[in-house]
Amino acid sequence: MTKHNAQNERIKRQYFIFLKEAKRQNESSVDAVAKAISRFEAHTKYRDFKAFHYLQAVAFKADLAKQTNQQTGKPLSKSTMNSTLSQLKAFFQWLAMQPGYKSHISYTEAEYFNLSEKEVRIATAKRQTRVPTIEQIKHVIASMPSNTVIERRNRALIAFTLLTGARDSAIASMKIKHVDLLANCIFQDAREVKTKFSKTFTTYFFPVGDDIQQIVVDWVNFLKTELLWGNDDPLFPKTHVINSEDRVFITSGIKPEHWSNATPIRSIFRDAFEAADLAYFNPHSFRKTLGTLGQQLCQTPEAFKAWSQNLGHDDVLTTLYSYGEVQQHRQGEIIQQLGVFRTPKTQSTLEIALELVKAVEQRNQA
Repeated sequence: MTKHNAQNERIKRQYFIFLKEAKRQNESSVDAVAKAISRFEAHTKYRDFKAFHYLQAVAFKADLAKQTNQQTGKPLSKSTMNSTLSQLKAFFQWLAMQPGYKSHISYTEAEYFNLSEKEVRIATAKRQTRVPTIEQIKHVIASMPSNTVIERRNRALIAFTLLTGARDSAIASMKIKHVDLLANCIFQDAREVKTKFSKTFTTYFFPVGDDIQQIVVDWVNFLKTELLWGNDDPLFPKTHVINSEDRVFITSGIKPEHWSNATPIRSIFRDAFEAADLAYFNPHSFRKTLGTLGQQLCQTPEAFKAWSQNLGHDDVLTTLYSYGEVQQHRQGEIIQQLGVFRTPKTQSTLEIALELVKAVEQRNQA
């Protein structure tokens, strides 16, 4: 059975180059688009894209609704369906403008990849997400052993994530020189650190406790003074694996090489939370924890703006929308507390919100 179409492959390659070079999408985003198109091709038995008809889109939607997740065995979520169909819609709209395809594909026919309005609302609905508390994270760190160099690295890794809110991909690529212990900050230089959208910015240590900061300080000093590593060596290096006399691979300390991706970091997090008898929270969830902490500590718009910038956000609303979710149990506490009269000592939350809205309106009018 044919599992590819040469003509399709050529135009797909052009589209992927367009996404990467013109739309500036990263590799993972392009891979997701490639997966969506491959799904559609498999459904049409790899017919030439020039033979596209809106009924193919209708049939594919029906088929997609019957498919299951390979890992869970459950039906595909509305969110997965929506993203897959949106990627296909964008592809065929682009295709309808390309030489050789204009006369075969109508731009409006791509609209048939849309889900119903009800399904889109389900797919895009914001749901309560699990966020670890500062106390839970500190419990995990406190329960982690630190007898070997690998154990010290793992403990410092989780402490560093809480202290800086850095993304796991950035942490995996960070070097010793990017940490400034005198200024209590890290410099996320996009030329060397894999930051989101290749953004360069400085993050000052968040106020999460002197004990957490000390773990990171001790780790950096250990690398510099005891191992005599240089500024360009990785902050969190790979595990050194050797072949023992019994011809079995065993760990033997660390080596001055970066992890190629963030997968080992997530594994360390998973093992640490399980060892502490807590549900697993991934590294990115710590950013939500810090977002919640910022809501509690920041008393002025300026303070929250600084907190937002510390997370690498240009727009303070990004912090509010992405990490500012109030957990359900806390929501109830706040509503109940509002019934108790208190003399305001600082600027109220309402005043802060109004100033933020005013700032956004002024920016939009500019």
